[in-house]
Amino acid sequence: MPGLDETNNESYRYLRSVGNTWKFNVEDVHPKMLERLYKRFDTFDLDTDGKMNMDEIMYWPDRMRQLVNATDEQVEKMREAVRVFFFNKGVDPVHGLKREDWVEANRVFAEAERERERRGE
Repeated sequence: MPGLDETNNESYRYLRSVGNTWKFNVEDVHPKMLERLYKRFDTFDLDTDGKMNMDEIMYWPDRMRQLVNATDEQVEKMREAVRVFFFNKGVDPVHGLKREDWVEANRVFAEAERERERRGE
């Protein structure tokens, strides 16, 4: 994937569908935020291959069972919420999301959410 755009990212797709032409610029991200986002990526990238995939993300709802003694129903609800959230964050169910695209994926997701708020969605 040569970067993110409306052909490979749900948030960009949404923005373009409503006429918003926002585009990511890494210069707009504070260095401390970059550091925090990459640290978060590395937490989710369990096999450290530089790509986050849904299987790695789905580890965390299962972990909830151990940490708080969650029921099967609670874990399933959490799994669905996590799947939807990370899909919209840019984690493709088939191809995952590369580390170098993680910061952009987070920022475009935030921009799409701001646009939804502006539109009352």
